[in-house]
Amino acid sequence: MTPTPHPTPTHPPAPGRQFPPRSAVRARGRQSATSDRAGTADLATVADYLELVRAPAVLTVLGDTVAGGSAAGHAWTPRRAVLPVASACLYSGGMALNDWADRELDAAERPERPIPSGRITPERALAVAGGLGVAGLALAAVGGGRRSLAVAVPLAAGVWLYDAVLKDSPAGPVAMAACRGLDVLMGAGVGRLRAAASAAATIAAHTAGVTWLSRGEVHGTSTGVAGAALATTATVAAATLLGPTIPAHLTSAAAPAQATGSGRARSAARRPATTPALAAAALATAAYLATVLPPQRAAVRTPGAAQARTATGAGIRAMIPLQAAWAARSGSPVAAALVGLVGVAGVALRRGRRTVSET
Repeated sequence: MTPTPHPTPTHPPAPGRQFPPRSAVRARGRQSATSDRAGTADLATVADYLELVRAPAVLTVLGDTVAGGSAAGHAWTPRRAVLPVASACLYSGGMALNDWADRELDAAERPERPIPSGRITPERALAVAGGLGVAGLALAAVGGGRRSLAVAVPLAAGVWLYDAVLKDSPAGPVAMAACRGLDVLMGAGVGRLRAAASAAATIAAHTAGVTWLSRGEVHGTSTGVAGAALATTATVAAATLLGPTIPAHLTSAAAPAQATGSGRARSAARRPATTPALAAAALATAAYLATVLPPQRAAVRTPGAAQARTATGAGIRAMIPLQAAWAARSGSPVAAALVGLVGVAGVALRRGRRTVSET
């Protein structure tokens, strides 16, 4: 549910050269995929499968259900800690499906990827995608019961529809954004979707902007597209800072208040977000802007392929502080801190000797 941008050609074309139609590229890739696959799939390693599912990017999806659950007023419990794992499975399965669907194109443009290089067969990649999808649905039922499963089912269907059908169509960015919004709503569950709608909408809008920008990773983007992504980022930040707090009747304090009739408890349940919560949300929003604005501005100034790739990667990583901001302003400091730790883990991974690209 993170954008799966088109891969970068191994040898960039000379200035003025026309790119061949994607159908022709796929045809060449089909020939290459069938002739060059060397039977090394039996030797596939754990690292090969981690590359297939873009393991580092999985970190950027863990906070979706945390943000949605916090916005909906759910308390953080060990059971609900299973929901981020459900998101990770659905996301990873979608990445494996993406590479399966793009195997012919990747054979021509990215032959080093697991499928065209022969390290993982298309059949095995498809099995990984299906297995992770089923696991994601099962874990959604464990973590959030039938209310979360009711959202997870259309989410899983949307992931497969995007990767297999809609990715290259004009509806692709909208479909990707819808998947990301549903992932947030899975944390809220049926019955509390409205409370998490603002969090889902902002994360979905950010996803749409990043997805549109990612389409320029091979051929370059345009000033208009990069500018629209920049404007979307500013709008998302403003909406996050000014968004609603948890409705009083959904807070954990409201339940005992309604049961006991305690005026003091009712008063606490209606209290707006505290100053520390708003300060933490503002800090996380500032981190979001600091992550994504500079590369997006660079893409506006120079809308080349390299700038689009950099801005896309930054946009994917910026999901984490955005999720933390919604958890914080919803009055869930523990949840916000956990999402922040995920971001720290991502930085540590990127500084390692060998990392797998988020895209």
